[in-house]
Amino acid sequence: MNIPLKSYWDLLARHIRPQKLRFIILTVLLLSSIGLQIFNPQIMRRFIDAAQTGVEIRLLLTLAGLFLMLALAQQLIAIGASYFGETVAWTATNALRGELARHCIYLDMTFHNDTPPGKLIERIDGDVMELSNFFSQLVIRVVGNLLLLVGVIGALFLEDWRLGVAFSAFALLALYALNRVRGLAIPHQKAFRESTAELFGYIEERLSGTEDIRSSGAVDFVLRGLYRLAFENLGHWKKSWRMMFVIETVGGVLMMLANVMALVGGYYLVRGNLITIGTVFLIVTYVNLLGRPIWELTRQAESIQNIGAATERLAELRAIKSKVLDGPGADLAPGPLALHFDDVSFGYQEGEPVLQDVTFALEPGKALGLLGRTGSGKTTLARLVFRLYDPTAGAIRLGDVDIRQPQLKPLRQRVAMVTQDVQLFQATVRDNLTFFDRRIPDEAIRAVIEQLELTEWYDHLPQGLDTKLETGGRGLSAGEAQLLAFTRVFLRNPGLVILDEASSRLDPATEQLIDRAVSKLLQDRTAIIIAHRLGTIHRADEIMILQDGQVIEHGDRTQLAVDADSRFYSLLQTGLEEVLA
Repeated sequence: MNIPLKSYWDLLARHIRPQKLRFIILTVLLLSSIGLQIFNPQIMRRFIDAAQTGVEIRLLLTLAGLFLMLALAQQLIAIGASYFGETVAWTATNALRGELARHCIYLDMTFHNDTPPGKLIERIDGDVMELSNFFSQLVIRVVGNLLLLVGVIGALFLEDWRLGVAFSAFALLALYALNRVRGLAIPHQKAFRESTAELFGYIEERLSGTEDIRSSGAVDFVLRGLYRLAFENLGHWKKSWRMMFVIETVGGVLMMLANVMALVGGYYLVRGNLITIGTVFLIVTYVNLLGRPIWELTRQAESIQNIGAATERLAELRAIKSKVLDGPGADLAPGPLALHFDDVSFGYQEGEPVLQDVTFALEPGKALGLLGRTGSGKTTLARLVFRLYDPTAGAIRLGDVDIRQPQLKPLRQRVAMVTQDVQLFQATVRDNLTFFDRRIPDEAIRAVIEQLELTEWYDHLPQGLDTKLETGGRGLSAGEAQLLAFTRVFLRNPGLVILDEASSRLDPATEQLIDRAVSKLLQDRTAIIIAHRLGTIHRADEIMILQDGQVIEHGDRTQLAVDADSRFYSLLQTGLEEVLA
């Protein structure tokens, strides 16, 4: 199995081109280092031959000093080449990480539902790290040494054409042999990385469900699954290591042959008075330099295999296209947005519809109370409004614009959702409220905090907006987290708001605070209120009830509340919490 260099370049070319100057400097340093490595043995050859002929000590000291100075210069140049190689590598691969992360974030929810977070982390971090090794290590050690190989062979030709021919043949044989065996480990290395990603994904999922696992007594079951995946991972690693041993053995044998050729050839040439002792030293030195690319290819073979497998996986990830495509860029009207569903059907799996022929219209500034049992399609309807998925049939319009026409980012800026579960990041209060958008001024943030009656909480923050929140918002009450979620929505100023029972888990005092925030939020905005309790229905202008993905009732709330034949009337009489549970 070959590793096409074109695949590496296709992944990183966009991020390497801006570093053209660094690449030029890196090339100059590499060529300078190689030139000094080839030239320095010539000085030592002359030193040895001059010492045998009994020349003045001053000449020997001069040659020795020149040798030491060039050797030091070569080391400094090698350090510079490593520095620029690492800089180019990390700059390019960090940019690639950002590109891949952005690519994954914008993939549709079908991809994220099927792909564990641990597997994505292994791809974006682990596999990109292998590419970093390629540029920071292989460019210096392998490409540089291959150039050194060409230079050494050229120098051997200048000494004696027979030496040049012999070691050219050896170099071709060595490179051919290594090229033949270098692909042995790729299938096993790829399987190893895949099993590692699966193991990480398993650990991430189980750790996130620790409370449920413990309470249900499933700890032993989870550990057995962990042992199984770890054992499979170890098996793939062993197979990969065995293949690497074969590669190292081939490299060692080739190096041994090179030294034998140099020593035997030098011995016979000296006996025939064809070369001097200094020239023998030169040949042996050049052969060791010639053997270095072989050793480097052998020592870096595992990296080459890893990079081959990583490149394939990253190319596959990059090639995945979202089913939800960006629209051409139609503009949405300012202010509250009208919402229209026209015969909308949708299913997560083919042949298993979740919504069927849903049709309704919500006028600007109106609030729709959305009711239905668990699994009736309420959350799915909200996801379609955000274009997390596209309907399989029918159309959704905001105002007079089909939601597939605006670009995704401005569309989702105009639609907002507040749920019971608030996602908070290990970042500052400012970044949590603005979602890392530094264009929002602090004055606007503080104005919203005051409007939502969060001033007392804000005044207790030790560093104000620069105060760091813990992961997941630990240290905040449920009410404070909910109010932070409302602050986010106010800062975006959307035209349509979806509330998914945002106050269902709060104490009465905090719920009153949330209630006032909801009243402010719904002013001059269209709203969908996904309700589970009677207390949240009073704000709705209209009521729509879903059952098995279909609309079974839709109308004015006050009229339905007094219509004894309506489904909503029955819910009010029997208790919404009991019927919809």
